[in-house]
Amino acid sequence: MRIGIIGAGSIASKMADTIQHFPEMRYAVASRDLARARTFADQWGFEKAYGAYEELVTDGKVDLVYVATPHSHHLAHASLAIEHGKAVLCEKAFTANARQAKQLINMARQRGVFLMEAMWTRFMPLSQKIGKVLESGVIGEPRMLSASLCYEVSHKARVMQPELCGGALLDLGVYGINFARMYFGGDIKEIHSSCVKSEVGIDLRNNITFVYADGKMATISSAIDCASDRRGVIYGDKGYLVVDNINNPRRVEIFDKMHKRVLTHVAASRTTGYEHEIFECENALRLGRVESPTMTHAETYTIMRLMDYLRKEWGVVFPMDSE
Repeated sequence: MRIGIIGAGSIASKMADTIQHFPEMRYAVASRDLARARTFADQWGFEKAYGAYEELVTDGKVDLVYVATPHSHHLAHASLAIEHGKAVLCEKAFTANARQAKQLINMARQRGVFLMEAMWTRFMPLSQKIGKVLESGVIGEPRMLSASLCYEVSHKARVMQPELCGGALLDLGVYGINFARMYFGGDIKEIHSSCVKSEVGIDLRNNITFVYADGKMATISSAIDCASDRRGVIYGDKGYLVVDNINNPRRVEIFDKMHKRVLTHVAASRTTGYEHEIFECENALRLGRVESPTMTHAETYTIMRLMDYLRKEWGVVFPMDSE
């Protein structure tokens, strides 16, 4: 499977760092600036560098296009790849809003092309292990969940501009929402939330509470102007488990109700963690699938609708919301 990357920023570099361990996958990169693409290709050992995205998606050797541009451009760049019959792995947040997500999903399905959101945490073995720990009953009945993911990244233009779909929710809060849905499901009957906005109207800090039909509760917080412990905690009637870093779990510790640590699970050695979503794509292409059973189109669309709802409650508006 030969990979072509659209975009040559920091996220693209992390993917390039991953696939340099799999030389047969390392193939092409495209940027609007040819010099930047060539520098990227030289740094990471890519065979091809293009100064236009159209050149990459028309390259017959590209099997999978990884879209690593800002959220605001995902629809255009993923659509371009799909129109040329290329399978797509699209960075999170999937699109600017649910309308765009539906448009992209429908296009891929109509053309029979594989499309998946790059929510890398979903594919990590340790993330899947957490589900098995909960099923084992070691912490009893799970009743509450908390997830926090905050970084001081307010110096980055990408997260501060409505035109680029900035704000904490789409960049970081999406991880907390995925964490809650992975382990508590989607039967949410109430949503309560609040946020603090910047002068240009993007969410700097937010807090979200899901109340589930069976009484479980999940509290999620994210921010782009402060740091947090990045922990996820799931509380049961017999104990609780603590996840170190919800967007890239390295360790899970299980405690009994007397706060004694009884089990620890550590992530196996790996490259960057991105390899698991790449392996998912490779397997899907081999099987002729148009979506992943681990991160389905329906789940991606539902999460985009949730974030649309939250932004509407907060009055956070992107230019493309009115298109």
